[in-house]
Amino acid sequence: MSLLSLQDLSVTYRIASGEVAAVRDVSLDLGAGEALGIAGESGSGKSTLAMALLRLLPSGTRVDGRILLDGEDVAAMKWGRLRAVRWASASIVFQGAQHGLNPVRRIGEQIAEPMIVHGTTKEPDKRVAELLAQVGLPAWRARSYPHELSGGQRQRVMIAMALACEPRLIIADEPTTALDVMVQAQVLTLIKKLIAEHGISLIMISHDLSVLADMCDRLGVMYAGRLVEVGPSHEVFHDARHPYSRALAAAFPTVGDPVSRMAPKGLGGDPPDPMDMPAGCPFHPRCPVALDTCTSIDVELWPAGERRSAACVHVLPETPGAPVSDAPVSDAPGSDAPGSDATVSETGGSEPSKTSVEAT
Repeated sequence: MSLLSLQDLSVTYRIASGEVAAVRDVSLDLGAGEALGIAGESGSGKSTLAMALLRLLPSGTRVDGRILLDGEDVAAMKWGRLRAVRWASASIVFQGAQHGLNPVRRIGEQIAEPMIVHGTTKEPDKRVAELLAQVGLPAWRARSYPHELSGGQRQRVMIAMALACEPRLIIADEPTTALDVMVQAQVLTLIKKLIAEHGISLIMISHDLSVLADMCDRLGVMYAGRLVEVGPSHEVFHDARHPYSRALAAAFPTVGDPVSRMAPKGLGGDPPDPMDMPAGCPFHPRCPVALDTCTSIDVELWPAGERRSAACVHVLPETPGAPVSDAPVSDAPGSDAPGSDATVSETGGSEPSKTSVEAT
């Protein structure tokens, strides 16, 4: 059985002008000791997905589908059970340590708090010193306040807090945001080392495919609130099946290649407005290899190789035209892309039962 299983997970925010679907029908599994990366542009739904896993969303947010952690549905948990699961079974490293730490409490107190609440140790001070040592900080730093630490040190404290109750799953939401390149490398190396030593499962959120390819076993790419490609991380990074994944990977210049440095490839346009999604595939207005059918057909994840899937008409076996891997990445959709008579057949099968809850 998977440690974590998401089944048709959707998250909808309620705002004054209506509802906004931030995550749409995401299904995936995470095994024990496995590292999964989630990539995508800002606004793709990555952080909302991470917050939904432990129900850390704003009040009034609607969550549909199932979030199974060790076989237990997080979406259906009562408050007492949910409080027991947080930190002890699954913990999170928030984006931006400066905002994740209480500025008027000492570091040691904040690391010790989840251990005291869950009763995981009778000697919290000793355990705090051990955790600080694991993340490369001296024990005396437990007496410091957050403003007395550098950005990298604060991020290390957040990692120590995540490890405090020895959870089986850690969710890292862009843990290296706002850190310089050298400190980023140190923090990523630390996370990789600790995850391997403790046998913890990891979900890592980032917009940087190169980082996720190095850190994770599998990689999922999100666009407009849903997964558009899933597969082994190095294969997705180096040989993407979805044109959006290829565009993300191509956005990073190749070290030592002056051509990629002087003329970096990009992707024109902006992600779609979640309240005004285009018909068909949400990516087709920006897609360099869009077909006529892409304006009316929205393909779900489809097998695209061994242990791989992609939500693109080009991976369908009956679709004519050039493979996605042979298509160039440009700043604008191709205006002369050939049409296609391909259709998406509906497959039978029972759908998993869904639970709809509102964040409180």
